[in-house]
Amino acid sequence: MDFKVGEKAVHPYHGVGEVTAVETKEIAGHKKTFYILRIVESGMKVMVPTDAAQRIGLRAVISKKEADKVLAVLKDTKFAVTAQPWNRRQREYVEMLKSGSPVEVAKVLRDLTRLKSDKDLSFGERRLLDQARSLLVTELALARRCKEDRVEAEIQGILAS
Repeated sequence: MDFKVGEKAVHPYHGVGEVTAVETKEIAGHKKTFYILRIVESGMKVMVPTDAAQRIGLRAVISKKEADKVLAVLKDTKFAVTAQPWNRRQREYVEMLKSGSPVEVAKVLRDLTRLKSDKDLSFGERRLLDQARSLLVTELALARRCKEDRVEAEIQGILAS
């Protein structure tokens, strides 16, 4: 998938970013082309080699239809991860987040939110919960062409029920 300057792309770990430039740099005597992304949430600059973008998991923002499927995952009552103790569970959640799949990220958000209502989360789990929420809210707002606050409220409503 080729991205043009000004387009939005989703980095599996950092979230939604805007392609601000496509630059060629010389590294160790070899010329390599990079997408320069400015991550929407943090403003961080990320360089992704164009020839490795697919392998890394750089992808386009999901469609409105796909966004509706992601919201449906939040309504599901099953737990995606049932591993015990917390460090095994955390390892599985990290892998799900790294996948870059919005459906997997939604499962992490759903599971950890439900778990939080039953017991205190570990520091690592709280961090994963915040990361999952951040990744999902930004992309869903873009996909549904609405403000992040509205998506956040909708997610809270789904998870509270």
